[in-house]
Amino acid sequence: MIRILMILLKNIAALPALTVKLYRYAARPERYSKEQKHALIQCLAERIHRTGNVEIQVYGRENLPKENGYIFYPNHQGMFDCVAITEACGAPFSPILKRELMSVPFAKQIFICMDAIPMDRDNPRQSLLALREAAERVRRKENCLIFPEGTRSRDGNRLLEFKGGSFKAAVRAKCPVVPVALVDSWKPFDRGGTSAVTVQVHILEPILYGEYQKLNTTELAAAVKRRIEDAITRNAENFA
Repeated sequence: MIRILMILLKNIAALPALTVKLYRYAARPERYSKEQKHALIQCLAERIHRTGNVEIQVYGRENLPKENGYIFYPNHQGMFDCVAITEACGAPFSPILKRELMSVPFAKQIFICMDAIPMDRDNPRQSLLALREAAERVRRKENCLIFPEGTRSRDGNRLLEFKGGSFKAAVRAKCPVVPVALVDSWKPFDRGGTSAVTVQVHILEPILYGEYQKLNTTELAAAVKRRIEDAITRNAENFA
């Protein structure tokens, strides 16, 4: 948490104006375009990593589909994950996230501006509806982000099992699946200290619907996990 405190102190002059703008956008999100809201989120993400002494290295931007209407499937390491992916991706995206985060001040406003889709993990019916909502948005040429592990790994660069159910949205939308390997994204906010850290974002080649249509969701989850795990193994200094 000390790094978060450092970020707040370094941004103390700009924070009031940014907070007012964020809350204004979140209060009436329909008044602002997706591009306007995304520009604000990108501004916040840039300030967080720059004043937080974090370098973000992005690889594979050329792998992003040329047209919108896809789903990111990254591994989930910590609170910095969405910051890293926002910096890596130039296009707006809506994350699926646990409903509890929508009650946290400031985070709630950020996620409203990202058009996030809350999910109640204890309610299977609502979880299915959230995945269907993601699929419908992707069909409308919007982009979404789903963490297939369902929660943070809390074990450095090691992965939890990928849940097959999280891929129902992609199958329903028949859209490209974009695996994203995050390396050391747990370090900025999930360990102490303010020393310089480097986070890697590897955007891997998308898996098109024609490539996975014969797989069930469990098989697709395993295939995506293998790709991400291979990328982490190749690029993490300490696979732990």
